[in-house]
Amino acid sequence: MAEDSSLRAVGWARSLPISAGVRAAREWTRTHMATLGWDRTASDLVDSVVLAVSELVTNAHLHAGSTAQLILTWDEECLHVTVHDASTRLPEQRHADDGALGGRGLLLVDALADDWEVRRCPRGKDVTACFQPPTPTRPTQAT
Repeated sequence: MAEDSSLRAVGWARSLPISAGVRAAREWTRTHMATLGWDRTASDLVDSVVLAVSELVTNAHLHAGSTAQLILTWDEECLHVTVHDASTRLPEQRHADDGALGGRGLLLVDALADDWEVRRCPRGKDVTACFQPPTPTRPTQAT
């Protein structure tokens, strides 16, 4: 029997102007994680995705000073969380002092995501983080 090699994916996109706030991004993301059933099967992962979204959208609003385009794409292997903004300046990981109020966003994304990358686009940049759901544990067979 031939294996079906076609890619199956589902995605959602939303524009988040600075006036919309980051809370709207978190709530919207949590709603879509529920459609994947992750709120029941991987609630810790949902929290990680929502925190990463919060950091990436905050960075777009604060550092790029632009509307954030939030795109979630699930391809049955990875949830790709992409935030596009209008700045071509690539983000840099900073090592904030213990007393600093900010500067840890990309460090958090790096710690939470399985992988992440930045790429320039003709009208700005995309920061994409990949989250893989935990593999279901298989029962061990008695010998």
